[in-house]
Amino acid sequence: MHAMPGTPDSPAAMPDMDHNHLPGMTMGRGRGAYSDGSGTTRLPGNEPMQGLHVMSGDWMLMAHGFLWGAVTDQGGPRGAHQAFVTSMGMVTAQRDLTPTLHLQARTMFSLEPLMPRRGYPNQFATGETADGSTLLVDRQHPHDLFMEVSARVDLDAGSGSLFLYAAPVGEPAIGPSAFMMRASARYNTLSPITHHWFDSTHITYGVVTVGYAAPRFQIEASAFRGREPDQYRWDIEAPRLDSWSLRASWTPSPAWAMQVSHGFLKSPEQLEADTNERRTTASVHYGSRAFAATLAFSAKNKGPARTLTAWLTEANWDITRHHTLFGRAENVANDELFPDHADPLHDRRFRVTKIEGGYAYRLPLVGPVNLALGGSVAGYLFPSVLNGAYGTAPMSYTLFAKLSLGR
Repeated sequence: MHAMPGTPDSPAAMPDMDHNHLPGMTMGRGRGAYSDGSGTTRLPGNEPMQGLHVMSGDWMLMAHGFLWGAVTDQGGPRGAHQAFVTSMGMVTAQRDLTPTLHLQARTMFSLEPLMPRRGYPNQFATGETADGSTLLVDRQHPHDLFMEVSARVDLDAGSGSLFLYAAPVGEPAIGPSAFMMRASARYNTLSPITHHWFDSTHITYGVVTVGYAAPRFQIEASAFRGREPDQYRWDIEAPRLDSWSLRASWTPSPAWAMQVSHGFLKSPEQLEADTNERRTTASVHYGSRAFAATLAFSAKNKGPARTLTAWLTEANWDITRHHTLFGRAENVANDELFPDHADPLHDRRFRVTKIEGGYAYRLPLVGPVNLALGGSVAGYLFPSVLNGAYGTAPMSYTLFAKLSLGR
């Protein structure tokens, strides 16, 4: 699948992916019904992953990735200014083992461990740690070098297939597709502040998933390690199967993909080792030739009277071949903004809203390689008791240059 030419006055053409030519590509038989997201998630068939595709004997190989340079100025007393680089590379290999048995192997990696352990500033984001003892607050942690090392086998059964997905590093069947794989989040430079509500499990050390995949629906169950990655980003941590999840997905047409999921995560956070979590999520994804959108909800139950909910909506609109508008709105209940036990606001729950919008100018370079230059601005809504820490009306600004292989 290669980048298709567009015209200056129309959105770039999206290739028509034939979901029958190699069942391993989407593990289904419906032409265009859905596309693969991260792990075993589904996305609308109208937004297939683009990249560099080659055939090598019986193997189909696909490479996709990006290198993203950015500078952000997060406003307010707790804000910070920083230049940083995020990255992701993915290689997929797939083939038919027999006429009814299909194999897909995938690896995903990032060079983000090269950035400082505290990652980059991201107002109101919380989660993980840089030193093993202090929670990261108003920061986004770097992702690990190994984001996925997995294999999936599908056996044709009826109109669909029975499948087994196994990964020393992978993603269990809970939540929507990770944000870096969603077309609706294509140019949102910063991670969502709701990342640890929806897709924090996209790097999990130890995953086994079984399920049934049909063109219009998928049901699956996972056993996996509940603990999030630690602050050592270069290694592969010891896999473990101490948690579980269930997910049902529905793809009624190439324009829509929906999922509901629920799971039990044993001791997900290093700094709350005695706290387990039950997480419930639901999401709806829409995709067309030029427009992609996501609406998602999550509830994290971390014990009596400690259920924290979050909403996310985001969209990406390719107005023409070169011009794109994008945006994201999030609303989240967070009780980790003041980790210091001596702070009078420690452990208090605050509902925060972040609204961000931006623009990208896209430049096709060579084949599936393209460059996007752009920026975004974000504002926040929060209770007045937080004014002393965050200011009365903080604004954040981000500029970026994104070099992509594929979309």
